[in-house]
Amino acid sequence: MFNFLSQTSTKLLVAFIVISVAIACSVNPVSGKKEVSIMSEAKEIALGQQADPQIVAAYGLYPDDKIQKFINEKGQQMAKVSHRSHLDYEFKILDSEVVNAFALPGGFVYFTRGIMAHFNNEAEFAGVLGHEIGHITARHGVKQQTKATFAQLGLIVGIIASPVFAQFAEAASQGMQLMFLKFGRDDESQSDKLGVEYSTKIGYDAERMAEFFRTLGRITEKAGAQIPTFLSTHPDPADRYNKVREYAAEWKDSVQSDLKVNRNPYLNMIDGILYGADPKQGFVEGGKFYHPELLFEFAIPSGWQTQNSPTQFQMGEPNGKAAMILTMSQESTLDAAAQAFVTDNKLTPLEDRKGKVNGINYLAIVSTNKPDPNAQQQQQQQQAPLKIITYFYQYGGLIYMMHGMAAETDFNQYVLLFKNTLDSFAKLTDQSKINKLPTRVKVVSVPSNMTLAQALTKFNQDASQKQDIAILNSMELNTPLKKGTLIKVLELRK
Repeated sequence: MFNFLSQTSTKLLVAFIVISVAIACSVNPVSGKKEVSIMSEAKEIALGQQADPQIVAAYGLYPDDKIQKFINEKGQQMAKVSHRSHLDYEFKILDSEVVNAFALPGGFVYFTRGIMAHFNNEAEFAGVLGHEIGHITARHGVKQQTKATFAQLGLIVGIIASPVFAQFAEAASQGMQLMFLKFGRDDESQSDKLGVEYSTKIGYDAERMAEFFRTLGRITEKAGAQIPTFLSTHPDPADRYNKVREYAAEWKDSVQSDLKVNRNPYLNMIDGILYGADPKQGFVEGGKFYHPELLFEFAIPSGWQTQNSPTQFQMGEPNGKAAMILTMSQESTLDAAAQAFVTDNKLTPLEDRKGKVNGINYLAIVSTNKPDPNAQQQQQQQQAPLKIITYFYQYGGLIYMMHGMAAETDFNQYVLLFKNTLDSFAKLTDQSKINKLPTRVKVVSVPSNMTLAQALTKFNQDASQKQDIAILNSMELNTPLKKGTLIKVLELRK
């Protein structure tokens, strides 16, 4: 489920995780069967420990003590009834609008504020929590580690080292978002079963996990090709909903006790949670990216997908042939930043120039990762010829880097488009953008019997957002509501 970069740049573009593995035979904690293990449990834990600070640095933790306390309490409670209760589990809420949850080998579990906003009761949350813990207890990440690359948040190293540029550019075109280990259907099915088992064991109605899959399906349908990351990293077979309901019914019969849903307590807990992009971290509007705190703006290529995080802003061409990234350099001068970028990524500079764009000093270089002709043939085959145009801007006491990259054969097709974006970097002066307020979820009580659509009108919700709010509530617009029912609406709040 994720991605990252190298020495000097590691502070902002996190490096790819390379782990040596030991082949051994071990007993799977869930199945009880012997299987070939590609790494020991100690190395599995070390993998998670190495990745965790990088993930937190890249996305940041969502600053809400009550939600963080909730996920930790429920997570530790569930860990105790899991098949690997001896692990030291850590549970964290990431400050990302993307609807996703994922787990790292060794006991690290992450939920985004985006997915927390879309749950409508504790039982839905508990089912997904159990699913992610299931990936850890069944060691799915260990099995997939040799087949999957961890997080290319930084993109650069991954692209330069990859024999297929398109797989990285395509990832950017789909938003890059929070991709990590991708599991096969058998592993997903097993984690669904474990999610039902674990959530039932701590007293929740696991059937609600199936209901949440429907919410995810509606997000997918509305987004079209831009599938939410949870579904891209968690393949969703057509019969998954029905199977989860069957698992839940079996467990419900076995415990023969009332199982919790806890709708109102959950909604009250997330009242005020940030919804969508946090303007303070930058936002996209009208074909431009604005950063109110760092006071810059630039144009986005028309039709490209974007993804923002605290460490970088990524743009991807829809067919996966080109990508652009804005990030920062740790160097203090333009020349030093350019030299560090070329050296760290083992690039060959082809041309460079200095100038000013919109009153801002910049240094531009075009470079390539084309292998040295004297290198071994095998090494040449492992790399894709790639060209990168990079502008280094000196602005606001910082050095920004913006890269436009494509395969060497496609570069000329995109170079003018790259330059249009690179030349648009400018100081942000529009006060309406600088003072843009965040959107937050507000939990309100319906004053009388009415439909959801009528309630949204009463609470002055934007007509263009009503379908999104219906999905947020896991309801249809024509869903009848009784007086006193709690629902989520959206509001601007400082």
